Amino acid sequence: MKNLLYIVILCVLVSCNAVRVNYDYDKGTDFSNYTTYNYFEDMQSGLSQLDEKRLLNILDSTLQSKGYLLSEEPEFLINIKSAVFQSNSGNNVGVGVGGGGRNVGGGLSIGIPVGNSGVQRQILFDFVDASKNALFWQADTESSFKENTTPLYREEQLKNIVKKAFSKYPPDLK
Repeated sequence: MKNLLYIVILCVLVSCNAVRVNYDYDKGTDFSNYTTYNYFEDMQSGLSQLDEKRLLNILDSTLQSKGYLLSEEPEFLINIKSAVFQSNSGNNVGVGVGGGGRNVGGGLSIGIPVGNSGVQRQILFDFVDASKNALFWQADTESSFKENTTPLYREEQLKNIVKKAFSKYPPDLK
């Protein structure tokens, strides 16, 4: 019974932290030409120094597991941008009152928001060909964000973001 409670709690936590990803890429790109990478020197990620360090470590691990090498003379460069924003609740309940009769009418309607709006974090990953200076792949992620969390929670959240964002890299060009 105790294990069932842990499973239910885990499912609730996982469902609340869904990562949404939109991908885009240049269809003419031969992704097999890219084996080495590095980061833009002047990258302004928008993350705290500690979160940026966590994200880069996770990203390095993910890319290296896919066979890419961090290099001083890379074939592609990675730029990361992040923003935090307040999302609005998409659920509303409408309450209306109306009346009419004898050619006279009136009405009143009120929309009541249901559910909580939350803080979301967007992280954008841009892959740019180093020789052409041309964007060839992009992942735009969006997930819930809680500022006052433990370092372990932040690292797990960033792992989930990277895992989801790079699950379709390189894209299947069939």
